[in-house]
Amino acid sequence: MKIGFLGLLTISFISFITITSIAAGNYQKPDQEVLKKKLTPLQYSVTQEQGTEPPFNNSYWNNEKEGIYVDVVSGEVLFSSQDKYDSKTGWPSFTKPIDQNSIILKQDNSALETRTEVVAKNSGSHLGHVFDDGPPPTNQRYCMNSAALVFIPVEEMKKRGYGKYLYLFDQPKKK
Repeated sequence: MKIGFLGLLTISFISFITITSIAAGNYQKPDQEVLKKKLTPLQYSVTQEQGTEPPFNNSYWNNEKEGIYVDVVSGEVLFSSQDKYDSKTGWPSFTKPIDQNSIILKQDNSALETRTEVVAKNSGSHLGHVFDDGPPPTNQRYCMNSAALVFIPVEEMKKRGYGKYLYLFDQPKKK
């Protein structure tokens, strides 16, 4: 497939707008038509229909690289690898979000037990659940679905519009 000059210009402009919007913190949920084209069936099921991906068979459960995790729908910054740990559950788990204001906690009665659902504030994406069985100091386990996240490696953060979060990696990760 050949892309002409105008096509490349359009792609570059859209990329610029996306990066500019992210850098400015303008996280928005696209309409359902766009989401169905943008997301894989699993990503759509998880984020829009409160689905769950299989444990130990997802992109980030054992990712040990440094970087941030953002909402697959809006690009909103959610979690840091600095707060990620191996919960032995098969899903990526974090002790806390980067900014508590980027998420909404909701009571979830869809299972046999009452749980606390974690939803991205600006997109309304279902991310996973939070439990009170995590390690100190928070004792929280934010058990997230990889399908709801995009990992941005620390070396790509500035280029992709997330440079203001590089401060998170000034100190080595506490073990």
